[in-house]
Amino acid sequence: MSGKDRADYLEQVCELLWPAPAKVAFTSSRANLANANDTALLVLPRLRSPRLLVPPERRAGSAAVRRYGEPGSVRSRLATRALSVTLASGVGNLMLAGRVLVRVPAGAQTIESHLSSLLGHRVLVSMHIGAARANRKPVLQLLTPEGQTVGFAKVGHNTLTGALVGAEHDTLRRLNAAGLSHLRVPHVLGFGRWQAMEVLVLSPLPVWQKRIPLRPGQLAQAMAEVAAVSGVRHSPLAESQYWHTLTARLESATDDTTRNNGPHDDLTYDHRTHDDRTGRREHAVLQAALGELASRAGATTLAFGSWHGDWTPWNMASTRAGLLVWDWERFSYGVPAGFDALHCWLQEQVVPGRRDPARMAAECLQRAPALLEPLGVVPAQARVTALLYLADLSVRYLADRQEQAGARLGAPRRWLLPALTSGISTLPVTTARSHGPG
Repeated sequence: MSGKDRADYLEQVCELLWPAPAKVAFTSSRANLANANDTALLVLPRLRSPRLLVPPERRAGSAAVRRYGEPGSVRSRLATRALSVTLASGVGNLMLAGRVLVRVPAGAQTIESHLSSLLGHRVLVSMHIGAARANRKPVLQLLTPEGQTVGFAKVGHNTLTGALVGAEHDTLRRLNAAGLSHLRVPHVLGFGRWQAMEVLVLSPLPVWQKRIPLRPGQLAQAMAEVAAVSGVRHSPLAESQYWHTLTARLESATDDTTRNNGPHDDLTYDHRTHDDRTGRREHAVLQAALGELASRAGATTLAFGSWHGDWTPWNMASTRAGLLVWDWERFSYGVPAGFDALHCWLQEQVVPGRRDPARMAAECLQRAPALLEPLGVVPAQARVTALLYLADLSVRYLADRQEQAGARLGAPRRWLLPALTSGISTLPVTTARSHGPG
């Protein structure tokens, strides 16, 4: 994503979070705040390539930078620490030129006034400017002027992101009532609509605590607990509710009547450059692949449970406070057991951009028996589960229109579908249920 793309996105987001009659300006000079309602934010590292907005207040700005730097590489942690110290000293407010200045008339509503009212005390906000993807949305860190992190707010600004924010609210309510023992999840502090957008406020997890290595089997235990949170059922694949849901999702993925057309969709999608014929070809390839998978493995009995939906190393932290896991907006139930383990491994390989995604997708199929063995999935089921995972992820990307949103891995034809079709072609035909639970 280019610096200009980030700058354009930031400008659009600021207009949503500080709507008229507030006025947003981007400036490279310090400016005095005319009244107590005005807001100023530092743009890091620069206006032309923004990645982070932080409050200019010393303690709050330092804390914001420090929190967004966790976790990260050694190099990024050192850079984050240096910037955090600079902001804490007060020098950063003098040295850093890029600013967002918001003039707020008395009585005008802004995201800060809304969140402060919801939490019952004044909060400052900071925001990371993430990479382009269909589900990108404002995620705000909420801080006190003294630098204490008191929550995070997710803002669903269009059809897809609004649905995801609502889904995470429902999921966290369910998980907090489930009495989880192998992982910790955020609590819901508030949820509702503001300015025609869904706003979810979550408690902060103690990610600032010192990281400790995962114990042997700890991750598998946590994933198994999530899989069982709504119960586990066994069924032949072709007879399962999951199979019917997956094929229905594929059918609707290229249906113009189900496309996102809510408020602010233009902030996410580039409608001018996408060729719908490409999407239809991907749909046809995926539909044929699922038909072949049903004929070869439809009789395979699988365990179906819940999954996080986006369990990755950057959505969790192992600390003395336990295994912390966040970003639950993709949670669903009734999927093949083991999806989380496959997703966590594959995303760790491909998201940093150092490895060939198509090769890693193919390798995911080869590694499936070893990845799923700790979860009690036998090899015959593991390969089918991995194929279903690649298919499920492909359907998600098509339905969300990730390629149109500019996501680097948004086109299934470039990395997921080759591995899927090749893997299915080597799968033996199953005429009876495979051995396993159920």
